[in-house]
Amino acid sequence: MSFIVNFPFFTIILAMFSGIVSSVLDGKWAKRVCITMLSIVLILSSCVLFYTLKTGESFTYMMGHFPAPWGNEIRAGILEGFMAVFFTLIMILSVLSGLGRIHSDVEPTKINMFFVLTDMLMSSLLAMIYTNDLFTGYVFVEINTIATCGMIMIRQSGHRIVAAIRYFVLSQIGSGLFLIGISLLYDITGQLLMVPAREQVEQIIATGSYMIPFLLVVGLISIGLGIKSGLYPFHSWIPDTYGYATPAASAILSSLVSKGYIILLIKIYFRVFGFKNVLNTHIPDILFGFGIIAMIMGSVDAIRQKDARRMIACSSVAQIGYIYMGIGLGTSEGMVAAIFHILTHAATKSMLFLSVASLYEAVGGKTDFYSLRGAGYKNKMAGVAFLIGSLSMVGFPMLSGFVSKAFFASAALESPGKMIFTLGALVISTTLNAVYFLRLVVNIYALPQKGEAQRGHFFLEQRSPYTRTNSVVSIFLIALNLFLGMFSPQVVNVIERGLAMF
Repeated sequence: MSFIVNFPFFTIILAMFSGIVSSVLDGKWAKRVCITMLSIVLILSSCVLFYTLKTGESFTYMMGHFPAPWGNEIRAGILEGFMAVFFTLIMILSVLSGLGRIHSDVEPTKINMFFVLTDMLMSSLLAMIYTNDLFTGYVFVEINTIATCGMIMIRQSGHRIVAAIRYFVLSQIGSGLFLIGISLLYDITGQLLMVPAREQVEQIIATGSYMIPFLLVVGLISIGLGIKSGLYPFHSWIPDTYGYATPAASAILSSLVSKGYIILLIKIYFRVFGFKNVLNTHIPDILFGFGIIAMIMGSVDAIRQKDARRMIACSSVAQIGYIYMGIGLGTSEGMVAAIFHILTHAATKSMLFLSVASLYEAVGGKTDFYSLRGAGYKNKMAGVAFLIGSLSMVGFPMLSGFVSKAFFASAALESPGKMIFTLGALVISTTLNAVYFLRLVVNIYALPQKGEAQRGHFFLEQRSPYTRTNSVVSIFLIALNLFLGMFSPQVVNVIERGLAMF
């Protein structure tokens, strides 16, 4: 077997080892280690993706070469490789764009800790993508939670500490439910590895035994990971968490952390329970309902905000609702649409958070809507990036957000009982998206009021030492958004082939 089958394990260990090493380094060297690690992980993950695309088969790596049920396994297929590449790319771009502000937002003695937390987040995300063991998944879910809390409060102010505590409390409730679900599953199947557990689940379904405990397991795991990913109404931590973190942290948390939990849930649905068995429990119907409510209420909350960062954070509640709505449709088309929207949201939200931070910087750090008036002229690249990201969220043709909504609408036609609710929610949510995103776009490109132009400062571009880096990152994120929009058939083909391997 090819040496490439070792690469998923190497990426997880490399990210963890980088965090350990960076804990004893200063900020400058910790930054270099982090960027080097992410670059190597991107290369190795790309090799895994190309290998699985070429062979058309998934592969399993047994740690220590101990077989089931004693060993611990990593399993990689097309979808895992693709997600690892995509998540790593977003992580690199977010870190690079936030480098300048990390030095201004974080105490010099704690800069290395930011990169330690980034390394651990990357390790936990990769583990959730690749793991074939339920308890290992739980362990890295907790690592992800702890690293996220540290990243939220690394700026050490009252608002951020409160936000971190709120996130930790709600997240631990989700973790507890998830762990109880795994424990009950182990009790009725005697397995923690996903494939052997699936075989036992099929026997339970065939014999009709333990059906109530099985229903409870599906419910606990679904609710636990739903809470951790910010599904409405368990979303109250999102506005403060994303709104008060550093720009790089906001981009990472909103784009990747919640999506890691959703990817793990989808894996468990397909690889452990069997998606048809999950549908018979009607748990996806409940997720569908919460997703519909989130799409509307998240957008309503976003309209009420006066701070652009909190507006984007509330919008994330609605976008997570889109994903759960797709899962709740209970069809392969709905699942493909949900996974595609994970990609759309990751690429777009990171661009929005990073660009709005640059726009704030261009107007002297003021955070209210009115102060952003004309900011698009003062930092042109950030203004363009925010415009593209906003249009994508609204659903402008050629951009990834438009394709996502088209996929959801198409998937709704395959589920007649839920079609009206889905299409209605799409229309309402899209209209609300246009209200709050385009309102801010109009504001950042508003013409000067009387007297401002004469002072000669309104159209003066404000530059910082990292403007060039931020501009390059913005160009990459815009290109990524256009790629997802214009080459969606190829991306969907990869998703479908990957799901077939689950």
